[in-house]
Amino acid sequence: MGGPSPRKLSRRSLLKRSAAAVAGAGSGPVWSGCRGRVARAGGKRVIVIGIDGMDPGLSESMMLAGLLPNFARLRAGGGYCRLGTSIPPQSPVAWASFINGAGPGSHGIFDFIHRRPEQQCVPFYSAAETVAGEGYWEVGDYRLPLDFPPFNHRPPATHLRRQGVPFWDYLDAAAVPSTFYDLPSNYPPSPSRHGNHRCLSGMGVPDMLGTYGTYQHYADDNPPQAVEEGGGKRFRLTFERETAKARIVGPEHALLKEPAPVSIEFLVHRDRQAGAAVIEIQGRRILLKAGGWSPWIKLDFEYPMPAMVPDRHVGGICRFYLQEAAPDFRLYVTPVNIDPSDPAVRISEPASFVTDVSQRLGPFYTTGFQEDHKARSNGVFDDDEFLRQAEIVLQERLRLLEYAMEHYDDGLLFFYFSSTDLQSHIFWWNSDARHPVRVPADAKKCFGHIRRLYQRLDAVVGRILDRYGDRAAIFVMSDHGFADFGRQFNLNSWLRDGGYLGPPDCTSILRDCDWRQTVAYGLGINGLYLNLKGRERDGVVEPGAERQSLLAELASKLEAVRDVDGQPVIRRVRRADESYRGSATALAPDLVVGYCRGYRASWATCLGDLTEPVLLDNDSAWSADHCADASEVPGVLFSNRPISAAAPTLVDLAPTILAEYGLPIPPSMEGSSVFSGRGAPR
Repeated sequence: MGGPSPRKLSRRSLLKRSAAAVAGAGSGPVWSGCRGRVARAGGKRVIVIGIDGMDPGLSESMMLAGLLPNFARLRAGGGYCRLGTSIPPQSPVAWASFINGAGPGSHGIFDFIHRRPEQQCVPFYSAAETVAGEGYWEVGDYRLPLDFPPFNHRPPATHLRRQGVPFWDYLDAAAVPSTFYDLPSNYPPSPSRHGNHRCLSGMGVPDMLGTYGTYQHYADDNPPQAVEEGGGKRFRLTFERETAKARIVGPEHALLKEPAPVSIEFLVHRDRQAGAAVIEIQGRRILLKAGGWSPWIKLDFEYPMPAMVPDRHVGGICRFYLQEAAPDFRLYVTPVNIDPSDPAVRISEPASFVTDVSQRLGPFYTTGFQEDHKARSNGVFDDDEFLRQAEIVLQERLRLLEYAMEHYDDGLLFFYFSSTDLQSHIFWWNSDARHPVRVPADAKKCFGHIRRLYQRLDAVVGRILDRYGDRAAIFVMSDHGFADFGRQFNLNSWLRDGGYLGPPDCTSILRDCDWRQTVAYGLGINGLYLNLKGRERDGVVEPGAERQSLLAELASKLEAVRDVDGQPVIRRVRRADESYRGSATALAPDLVVGYCRGYRASWATCLGDLTEPVLLDNDSAWSADHCADASEVPGVLFSNRPISAAAPTLVDLAPTILAEYGLPIPPSMEGSSVFSGRGAPR
C-alpha cells in the first residue's frame, strides 16, 4: 500500500465531502440479508481473505521452516501459487484490478497520484475526487448552497473515480449476497442496485480533515509556532501551574467566504510526580498514565451559521496517547476519524451497514490508512510505539473479523487485513545491506515482527479453515509482495539533467517549470508523462513520429541507468499503450517506470519536486516498498482447492468467483478461473 510522499494533496473540507453524501444517505436499497434469512446463493460460500502485501518469498521460506502450518496445508493440497500483480504494483491500482477482473485500462487508476493535463499537471488522489459545487447564497460571511428549487445549487461532492463494473454487481444482479469489509479502492462506496451487496470502504476513506490521516502532537518542547509536517501537526504546550490549554483542529468550515478549520479546546492537567495527566475535553475527563492510551473519544465540532440558520454539528472520534508526562510532556492524538456510529460522510453501502457494525463493536478506526506510519516516519513514534499503535489496529480488525463470521451465512465474504502492508513498510528488512535508520541488530529485530505477524495470520486462516472446512471455497490472496527500499531515484531530476525538463535550475514542476523547455515529466510513483501537444495545456511534443521516437529514447535510457556501484536501478520501462487495454486510459502515463528491488521513486519526485542528486539514500523509517516493476513483487494466492492455472494474476480472481456461482464471465474481464483455466461461458 505504498503511497506518495506523506504530504497532503489538497485541503478538502469535511462539509464539502458531506454535502452530497448526506443528501443521498438512505436512498439506496435496504440490505435484506441477516442471520436466519433464506439463503439465496444455494448455500454456496466463497470466502476471500485479502492480506495486503503478503510476500511469496517470505511465505515460502517460513512454510519450508514449518512456521506457517495452515498455509503449508493449503500448499500441500495444490492450493498455492504466486499471484501476478498489477502494472504498476501500487495498492489502489492492484485492488481496482481485483475488483474489475481487468487491468488499469478498464478502471482508469494508474497510480496513487493523477494529474489534470488541461491544467498542466495539477495533482489529485486517483481513486476519489471532490469536485466543487456551483452556486450559493451570500449571507454576511457565509456562502450557503441551496440545493432545492428554484435555486438548485449544486453542492460539492466526492466521486469514486474507479471506472468499469465491479464484479459484485454481477453477483448482486443474480441475487448472490456479498459482504466486503475494509475494501480498498471503493470510496465512496459503489451502490447496490438490487440490495444484495454490502461494503465497508477501506483504503481511500479520509479522516475528518479530508486527508489520508493527520495526527496532532502536543509537547512542551515543540516549536513555538504550529508546524504542519507530512501527515501531522505539532503544537507547543505551555503549562501554567501544571495546566495547559490546547485545541484539536477539525475540518474546515467550508460555508464561510474564507474557509477556515473549526477546532475544539481541551485542557491538560499534568501530575509530574505520578507521571500522569488528565485530559479535559467537552465535559469529559480522561486520566492517562505515561504510556497509556485512551479509549475512543467522541468529538463534537460546532459550525456557527447565520442567525436565521441553526448552527451545525459534525461528530468525529479520536484517541489520546500520553507518551511522556515528565520531565518533558508529549501527547499524541490520532487523526480525527469519521465516527462509525454517526458518519458525517457515507463510508458504507448501505449507509446503515457501518452503524450496524458500530452498534455491536463500538467505535473503531475508519480511515483508510489506520497504522500511523507517518508518526513513525516523522519521529513522533519510535519503533515500539508504532508497533503498539499497529497492534491496536490489528486487534480491532480481528474483532471485526469475528463479527463478519458471526453474520455470514452464504454468498461471498471478503475481509481485508492491512497489517502486513503498513507494518512491512516500517519493519521489513531482509538483507545484510545498510538499513536507512537502524543498526543491523535492530533491523533484524524489527523484521522479526513481520515474521511473527505472518504466523498470527496463519493461525487466523487456520481458524477459518477449521470453521468452514470443505463447506466453502476459501482464498487467501495479496495484491503484491515486498522489497527493501534503500535507494531512491528522482525521475524529474534525471529528466532535468538529460535536458528533457527545464529550466536547468528547476526545483518543482508545480512551481517553476518552464513547459516550453519540457518534453517529459514525472508525477506519482511510477508514471512518466510526455508534455504532449493537444493533451497537456502547454504541450510541445508532436503526437506522431516525435512522440514515438521520444518514448523509445526515454525507455532505453532509463533502463540503462546504473547506481554508483553499477547496480541497475530500473528493471523495465513499459509503454502504457502496449500494457493497458480498455476505454479508461485518458489519464494513463505514457511510460510506467518499473524499479528494481531495493529502489523506488524518491519522496520528492512523487509530487514533482527536484533534488540536486538523481540517486540518493532513502533516509526514512519507511524502509520497504513494492512500487517496483511488477515482476519484482508478485503476491500470493492460497486456496483450499487445487489451483490449475499456470500463472494466475489479480485479474483472475473475479472471474473465478463468478464461475463458482455459475455466472458467465463478461467480455470486459481479462482473466479466467484459476481452477479450470476458464470460467462459465462468456
